[in-house]
Amino acid sequence: MTDTLTPTALQPFLDAETVVLRAPAQAWSAPDGSMGAAAIHGVYLGDLRILADLSLTVDGAEPEPIATVPIGASTVRFESLLRGLDDAGADPDVRASVLRVASTIGIHERLTLTSRLDREIGCEVSMSLRADATTMELVKAGLATSAPVDVSLRDGLCEWGTSDAAVTLHTHSARATVDGADITLTWDVAIPARGSATVGFDLTATSEAAVVEGVKAPARWRALDPAPSDDRLARWLARALDDLEALRLTTVDAPDDVFLAAGAPWFFTLFGRDSLWAARFLLPVDDGLLVARGTLNVLAGLQGTASVAETAEQPGKIMHELRSQTLTLPGEGISLPPLYFGTVDATALWVCLLDEAWRAGLADDEVRRLLPHLRAALAWMRDYGDSDGDGLLEYVDETGHGLSNQGWKDSGDSVQWRDGTLAEGPIALVEVQAYAYQAAVAGAALLDRFEGQGAGAEWLTWAARLRSRFHESFWLHDAAGPYLAIALDARKRPVDTVTSNLGHVLGTGILDAAQAASIASRLVAPDMASGFGLRTMSTGSAGYWPLSYHGGSVWTHDTAIAVQGLALEGLHEAAAALAEGLLAAAPAFDYRMPELHSGDDARELPRPVPYPAACRPQAWSAAAAVAVWSALHRE
Repeated sequence: MTDTLTPTALQPFLDAETVVLRAPAQAWSAPDGSMGAAAIHGVYLGDLRILADLSLTVDGAEPEPIATVPIGASTVRFESLLRGLDDAGADPDVRASVLRVASTIGIHERLTLTSRLDREIGCEVSMSLRADATTMELVKAGLATSAPVDVSLRDGLCEWGTSDAAVTLHTHSARATVDGADITLTWDVAIPARGSATVGFDLTATSEAAVVEGVKAPARWRALDPAPSDDRLARWLARALDDLEALRLTTVDAPDDVFLAAGAPWFFTLFGRDSLWAARFLLPVDDGLLVARGTLNVLAGLQGTASVAETAEQPGKIMHELRSQTLTLPGEGISLPPLYFGTVDATALWVCLLDEAWRAGLADDEVRRLLPHLRAALAWMRDYGDSDGDGLLEYVDETGHGLSNQGWKDSGDSVQWRDGTLAEGPIALVEVQAYAYQAAVAGAALLDRFEGQGAGAEWLTWAARLRSRFHESFWLHDAAGPYLAIALDARKRPVDTVTSNLGHVLGTGILDAAQAASIASRLVAPDMASGFGLRTMSTGSAGYWPLSYHGGSVWTHDTAIAVQGLALEGLHEAAAALAEGLLAAAPAFDYRMPELHSGDDARELPRPVPYPAACRPQAWSAAAAVAVWSALHRE
């Protein structure tokens, strides 16, 4: 990679923008519904932006916005006034309502003009649009300018696209003109006395190269019992389940297996780790276990079968990310193949989901069908995950252009010493050992159950060795007492930063009661608990910064994992304290918890500060609402 980001090539901010979505389609706009003022604006199908700009005038004047009214994840209304058409008086007489609905293939846009006047009003409505074919990776890098496209106009349809995607704009009786990529739709509208008139368009797209597609059937969520008594949790759950319905996808090759896209806008596809955690969180509401079953099946179907350095594939390994083409991140030196396996934790998490789904009611026959994949996953942990045979799982990027860190904190600076120095790999993450231990014990139990007593014995032996090495290697002490290092570095030294990774170890079975209690005390201490959730890194570390992606911010799912783990360990007071932080943050985000927010202290700021580039909605952030409910209702 030779690209260098210039000062103007900045990742788009998202926090102030409005989104509607029905994966794999999404539309981002300003709060008034217009598109073009912010870098993220536009309509997308998968990883392609198909429309960049959209604006509206009535008799040459822009409507005056008064409200943005979300109706659901896929629907929003933009309310405006048209005071230029009013009669005399203070009250507004004419309003404009834009209804925008996202479908799995595009958006439906309708403008309704409504008048209370006793006379008919004639006006000209004009919508200006700019067709586009810019890839998502350029938008994310802040390098996007609308890709040059030529729009054809025939029979009321505007059409454009790429070699892999075809876009159609249905103009619905508008007078349409086209100039290169610029499209103008004009209607002569007569608003009846005390009546209304509606115009609009439909934008749809198809992609021959797509590897995922949307789910049209409604989601099946089971009602929680008992229903949450805290109104904040109830509202977070309602918004979360609506968002999760809109994030459902299948692969083109396995249309019956539903999973959750990782999140908007960048991750409308299958991510092993993200989809697995979301499915695990959702088990209490996953009616028919449709999401759990689909996630297990689709990942099993893509499980590694060979050793391929370029893709990080290995036999038995669960993949990280699926795209229709190579993902290149300009300026970051990262180029990921369409099917990429660069994750150290997804394989163990797949085993954990299989065990938990079976305990939640997954049919025995379905588990039996997945047993070969279970055995392959367990073997990967032993034969490939533990690359140096020391009894622990490590990772390292062998390509030079993959992810340098391959746990959930996958940014390049996420594993660092307390003095801010970056740790050198291969890296053995603390939570990955706990996941692997839990997976080995659970996998052994499944093998005993389905293949006969003793079938899983070797994995209990392997797990016992891992547990012993874990406790020999990861424990550290400072003035506040014992804690676990975030990782071991290439020289097997425990990296001494205090991080939220500790919370992922809880509830996996690798700790005894006293050890779990010591971890709990660290997590709820003021350096880690911000009052709005769990910080990813202690304020006592040199690298701490409240707006660092993985070095001081608060991630909703990360906090929820800790909350759930504390509850599983019986540490309910600590679980409730961290859960209260998320519930305190939720109203500030209109109960749509983002990917992450700032780690600023709640004692200093009355509401959480957004991380402005955070994705929303995000599958595991939404599903975390169910995990918090589960933890708070665990006896």
